[in-house]
Amino acid sequence: MDLFEKEAFINQAAEDYETKTPQELLALAVEKFDSITLACSFGAEDVVLVDMLQKIKPGVDIFYLDTDVHFKETYETRDLLEKHYGIKFVRAATELTLEQQAEQYGAELWVSNPNLCCNLRKVEPLTAILGKYNAWITGIRRDQAPTRANAKKVEYDVKFGLVKFNPLASWTWEEVWEYIRANNVIYNPLHDNYYPSIGCEKCTRQVLPGEDPRAGRWSGNDKTECGLHK
Repeated sequence: MDLFEKEAFINQAAEDYETKTPQELLALAVEKFDSITLACSFGAEDVVLVDMLQKIKPGVDIFYLDTDVHFKETYETRDLLEKHYGIKFVRAATELTLEQQAEQYGAELWVSNPNLCCNLRKVEPLTAILGKYNAWITGIRRDQAPTRANAKKVEYDVKFGLVKFNPLASWTWEEVWEYIRANNVIYNPLHDNYYPSIGCEKCTRQVLPGEDPRAGRWSGNDKTECGLHK
C-alpha cells in the first residue's frame, strides 16, 4: 500500500470494525499484511490475543520486550505458552546489560530516572523490531488509562511509522477474563495476586482495593506510560 491507500484503509477499517469482534479484526489484519507482528507482554489482554491468533493464523510473529527485570512469573508464563501452542516468541531486547547500564547511568536507574530506563530497555528495542514490519497488533484497551481512551481499533502509529491494530480497544476488563475462562487460556498468575497491570518487577507493585488498576505501575511518581503507545 502507498500512503494514500493506507490512510483510506485505516479510516475505513476503523469505522467498519468498531463494532465487530476482535477475531474479525485480527483476521483482517493478517489477511492485509504479510509483514505483521503481535506485541506480547504476557498480561491478560495479550494472552487473549495470542490464543485468538493461534486459532486464526498460526505462524504470525509474536515478540516480547525482555527488559531482564521481569517477574519470574512472567517468564514462566512465556514458557508455558510456548509449550502449549508449540511456538517460539521473538525476544526483543537491548544489548545494554544491567551491569553496563548501572556503570553508565548509576544503580537502579528505574528509580532515579524511570523514563530513561524505559527508553533504553523498552522503547529502543521496540523501535528496532518494529522496523522489520509494516503493521503491529497490541492489546491496549480504552479503559486501561486516560492516555488510551481515544485509541481506535485501527490507526496509524506516527511514532513508529506503521499501521497499528488494537482488537481489544473496546473490551472491558471483565470481557478479557470472560474469554480467558471460557477458553482456558494460560495467564500470568500474578493477576490472581492483585496485579492487574504487570510490568517490570522493579516498577510494579500490588494494587490495593479501590485503587486504579494501573496504580501499581511506577508508583510514587507521575509516570503512567513506558513510551510504547502515544
